[in-house]
Amino acid sequence: MIRRLIVSYVLLVAVALAAFTVPVAVTLTGQLRGDTDASVQREATTMALLLGGGEAASRAALVQMAGAYAVETDSTVQAVDADGGVVPGLPLPERDAAVDRALRDGRPTTDWGSSWFWGPHLVITVPAREPAAERTGDGSGQVVGAVRVSFPTEELTDRFWTIWGFRAILAGGVLVVAAGLGYLAARWLTRPLRQLNAMASRFSDGDLTARSPVTGPHETQTLARTLNQGAERLDTLVAAQRIFVADASHQLRTPLTALRLSLDNIADGVDDPYVTEDVEQATAEVVRMSRLVNGLLVLARAEAQVTAAEPLPLRDIVRDRLAVWQPAADERGVTIALTGNPDDRPQVLASPGHLDQVLDNVLSNALEVSPDGGTITVRAEARPDGVMLEILDQGPGMSDADKSRAFDRFWRGQGLTGRSGSGLGLAIVKQLVTDDGGTVTLRDAAAPDRASSGGGPGRGGLCVRISLRPASPRSGG
Repeated sequence: MIRRLIVSYVLLVAVALAAFTVPVAVTLTGQLRGDTDASVQREATTMALLLGGGEAASRAALVQMAGAYAVETDSTVQAVDADGGVVPGLPLPERDAAVDRALRDGRPTTDWGSSWFWGPHLVITVPAREPAAERTGDGSGQVVGAVRVSFPTEELTDRFWTIWGFRAILAGGVLVVAAGLGYLAARWLTRPLRQLNAMASRFSDGDLTARSPVTGPHETQTLARTLNQGAERLDTLVAAQRIFVADASHQLRTPLTALRLSLDNIADGVDDPYVTEDVEQATAEVVRMSRLVNGLLVLARAEAQVTAAEPLPLRDIVRDRLAVWQPAADERGVTIALTGNPDDRPQVLASPGHLDQVLDNVLSNALEVSPDGGTITVRAEARPDGVMLEILDQGPGMSDADKSRAFDRFWRGQGLTGRSGSGLGLAIVKQLVTDDGGTVTLRDAAAPDRASSGGGPGRGGLCVRISLRPASPRSGG
């Protein structure tokens, strides 16, 4: 917007300059051309009068005047008599239409050498008449010759460029000053809008405490008040919702724990296999509900945005979480491999604890779907477009429809072990990654660099690609 305001301001000043400067320059140019034409015409007419005198004294004065004028103005003076003969002392002009018109019709001719500007010479051809025409004024004098003056226009051109060049330089300076003043004015005018934009950016990043100063014109003040009131209301509603979810989840953990203990006690004191089976099913459901409640607590805390992002060593965090999950992988013979250049140690901007929870959820899902003896590959590397973290499994993969729903809350996929998840794992992953300014996508593990084009599972596993913001400097730790 600042650029548009500056351009508009400069265009307005340019139009004003053109409206006042161009007409003046055009007028001065026309006056310069007219004065030159009149001056050369006057000198040529005077020489024609001397040629028309016919006397030796007049011819001598003509030759003397032509020589002096040629030296003074670097012009060329030529003359011809009525029969096309040479006038003694003066060069003979080339016989052309202008000379013929002067000798035949007695009409002067002015030739600037160009139809829109002027050429290198201004050529004026004037007929010379007998003195009787000058005495009576009736135009009856016979044409006795013609005089041609060829006046160079170099000085005229220099003066032309002086007129226009001075104004062009002045206009350029004024436009530069106008651009500077326009920038200052645009910054001043858009300051309230920048404050509103900063508030909106913080708000979109999850900072519901962001507020905009009420400054600027009446319209922006009204907008700032409205946005601030809306932010206050939204902050209150979201805080109430978070408190409710956190409190409800926390309160549910105690009865679920007690219920699981009771079921364990019942299972220990019952020998009936049918009752034992029912108790095991009930215990499995209690475990699932506990995982669901824990997931809700994690989501509530993630949405609270209580911590700010800071530079963290990605590879060190990945190694720590892989060490935690290695025993669970060993139980099923699953190999977890960390690939990439070990010297490449990128740092990322993330809230403390977020990456740990992200890796825990993704690795838990990968172990759930991996076949016994399979491999989970983890890649962490810095790329030109950011720091990339990829977790690839060898499970059944996902269809396009499942990928589009995988990040929805409470959507559950089926693992190879037959156990269903809580439906919050990938939702938590997306919430945490998005809060830190990153992105997460699902792709086929067989082609992680291409968007999935198939329509069903069984495509060679799943790749969870997480793009994170690099810290500055990018590599470190």
